Amino acid sequence: MISSMIRMGSEWAFSYLTMGTILISALVAITVCLSAGILFLLYLPKKRPQVLKPSREFTPNDPDIIIIGSGVAGSAMACVLARDGRKVTVIERDLKEPDRIVGELLQPGGVRALSTLGLSVCTEDLDAHEIKGYVIHNLEAKTEVVVPYPKELGSNKETKTTISGRAFHHGRFIMSLRKEAQQEPNVTYIEGTASKLIEDNGVVVGVQYKPKTDAEAKIIFAPLTFVMDGCFSKFRKSLVKEPVHVASHFVGFLMHHCPQKISNHAELVLTDPSPVLVYQISSDSTRILVDIRGIMPKNLKEHLLDFVCPQLPEHIQEPFTDGVMNGRVRSMPNSFLPPSPNERPGVLVLGDAYNMRHPLTGGGMSVCLNDVVIWRQLLQGIPDFTDYASIINALRVFHLKRKNNHSFVVNVLAQALYELFAAENKHLVSMKRACFDYFRLGGECVSGPVSLLSVLNPKPHILIGHFFAVALYAVYSVYQSEPIWAVHRVFYRSLMILMSACGILFPLLWGEVKSLILI
Repeated sequence: MISSMIRMGSEWAFSYLTMGTILISALVAITVCLSAGILFLLYLPKKRPQVLKPSREFTPNDPDIIIIGSGVAGSAMACVLARDGRKVTVIERDLKEPDRIVGELLQPGGVRALSTLGLSVCTEDLDAHEIKGYVIHNLEAKTEVVVPYPKELGSNKETKTTISGRAFHHGRFIMSLRKEAQQEPNVTYIEGTASKLIEDNGVVVGVQYKPKTDAEAKIIFAPLTFVMDGCFSKFRKSLVKEPVHVASHFVGFLMHHCPQKISNHAELVLTDPSPVLVYQISSDSTRILVDIRGIMPKNLKEHLLDFVCPQLPEHIQEPFTDGVMNGRVRSMPNSFLPPSPNERPGVLVLGDAYNMRHPLTGGGMSVCLNDVVIWRQLLQGIPDFTDYASIINALRVFHLKRKNNHSFVVNVLAQALYELFAAENKHLVSMKRACFDYFRLGGECVSGPVSLLSVLNPKPHILIGHFFAVALYAVYSVYQSEPIWAVHRVFYRSLMILMSACGILFPLLWGEVKSLILI
């Protein structure tokens, strides 16, 4: 009888394992087929829109470029194009120092892009704070893991130095960028509100704006206009096909003289239900950002003190309480806007007006600055900006290069990590725990992911490989936690983890690839 039961159990386990193998094989086959289909679509010849010519002739008094918005992208673009000999006019609604709770962490890849643009001086004299990595707190397990930025070889080929990021007051950084741009003789600043793009025969040839000190609207003409008016862009609706999605808000304020777990390291706290981000932005100020998903609490301060504060590490709780009670608590929507190319002659969209991702990974400014690096190189090969065919060809090259160089990984990583760290689905919660344990393994399990996070080696295949490695590590954890006889439960939980992982990653991958198909 015992032998019969063993035989029946073996057959039963074998049937489940066989079924699992078939399902996983089917999933792999579907993925391969989808990839092949996507590649086929990418290489299909596409009908290109006819490039029209405006009837208006531009004069030597007209600028070469109009830039709407003088944030990170707009200020950097104005400065470097002016240095390349272009006449640039910048229209900015308000030239006073901005005051925001995001845009304060520049990853090492953004620092490198700033250096490439010759704008490294813009992070000096800001009382900026050097960031060398992260400390991730898992208070459920009452432990943390240190995730340092990668090291590179020094000049003597033997010593290695850490490539660091910078954290600073957002407004100070913007004013420093604007100062560099305003010092260029080829740059003209107009303080006013851009209200309308002027078209001629289907080509954008200028901008209508209202000066801050004048009630009468004016028009300025140029062969090329960059729209870089930020996350609340008024021109996005007519220029970008994708809608903006807001899944959560960051509630932020400053903490004063907050101790750090490890010097020069930002801190990520995996609280319930959403993560909290902490990083020092000056010698005495530390920014804290609390993610709140869905509807904002009616009594926000009460929510922060009674629900969030007890979940924080002890060294943060006292300055957190003081910041809530005596500081300025503000909120900012965490927006997601996948890229969608729009080949409209005479106008280009860049920055948050074009592409946004969750700010959890702090990659937004790094994407903007790397985009400016690419556009500067492309525009250097186009002497005449009325050559709209060449600009549209450059636009297609830009979309391909930015995906391969940085934007694909930053966009997907930010959204995927947020969905993982704010997960309520029990299978994704298992994967969140596995992600933390995966980092604790050290070696490539840390250096690979942090090379993506820092925007120093943002390669899509590295991202996909580590994401599924975490999923498989979660499956391994399930195998360890279940008794040997519970094969059916191991199979079911493992399958659900893999399906949940695919449910996060595949839509994000499709959103990025779809924009290439539209080119």
